[in-house]
Amino acid sequence: MKPFAISNALLGWYDRHARVLPWRVPPHDRKLGIIADPYHVWLSEIMLQQTTVAAVKDYYVKFLRLWPTVEDLAKAADEDVMKAWAGLGYYSRARNLKKCAEVIANELDGVFPSTEESLRALPGIGPYTAAAISAIAFNERAAVVDGNVERVLSRLHEITTPLPDAKPEIRAAMDNLTPDERPGDFAQAVMDLGATICTPKRPACALCPWTFPCRSRASGLAETLPRKAPKKTKPTRKGVAFIVIREGDGAVLMRRRAPKGLLGGMTEVPGSEWADNFDLERALDHAPLTGDWHKRTGIVKHTFTHFHLELDIYACKAPSGLAAPDDFWWSVPEDHASEALPTVMRKALTAGLSRKADRI
Repeated sequence: MKPFAISNALLGWYDRHARVLPWRVPPHDRKLGIIADPYHVWLSEIMLQQTTVAAVKDYYVKFLRLWPTVEDLAKAADEDVMKAWAGLGYYSRARNLKKCAEVIANELDGVFPSTEESLRALPGIGPYTAAAISAIAFNERAAVVDGNVERVLSRLHEITTPLPDAKPEIRAAMDNLTPDERPGDFAQAVMDLGATICTPKRPACALCPWTFPCRSRASGLAETLPRKAPKKTKPTRKGVAFIVIREGDGAVLMRRRAPKGLLGGMTEVPGSEWADNFDLERALDHAPLTGDWHKRTGIVKHTFTHFHLELDIYACKAPSGLAAPDDFWWSVPEDHASEALPTVMRKALTAGLSRKADRI
């Protein structure tokens, strides 16, 4: 089949089976000339980086409720944005989201640029996100390649080169198939195909609109593609976190992390550095204050992009009148849910508030 016929077959399938997503304009509406709001597309695409659709939906709705326009987001306090993002992970995205909103609102009069090149000049927008915004929000022809697209195209063309080396070949294949008409719909169609039919395991080839032109289906290699280079072993770092509980109101001592670096600008409970060779025997040397510390049973485990983390958790009570040290504050239990605590710190807090303790 020629590229035009292959693309049309997928667009016909998409018209009938497009996923209903809160940030998406349905294909029948797009045919009537209704184009997605670039603010909505940008917000969703930033959230969807390395995160599932299911995890993003509620966050997306919450952000639009809090900040309906890019100007509203630009005016928001950094702390409020981080609080709203807490739990979604990859927190540099939230910091760049705020920076990008400020550039668009203050330097571009609230107008998103429409081309890939101009979009890539904005904070936090890389090649994929720029192509997605350009195609979906502005109907500009752009080759949009995410993880789903890599899987679908590597199977369609039986690209056996392991990722990431296969990326240029896959992008060229996507560029060849992307039509001049409806490029945004086509990009979303390939994503939907990968999410619902051409899945990592047990792809439903019999239901696929690309069954006949798919080379890997014919050869029986579909489920083995895309191939990936062996992953590097992640190191394991260790550390300790301290939960200080104020008597009377149960408030917990918290502080804000440095604005840059891992989990930058997020809230945390006090703790030590995280290191491969952390000396657990001297854990209490890192305690924020002198107290009757009790080690909680078990270890808090969390995995980041480049390393695994294991935290020992210690807890102690503090007198009701104790003032918070400089750069710390007391957070009462009813405020914990609204604190900008990343997932690893929520795990630490839960473990610290547990009554299960080891003797020390």
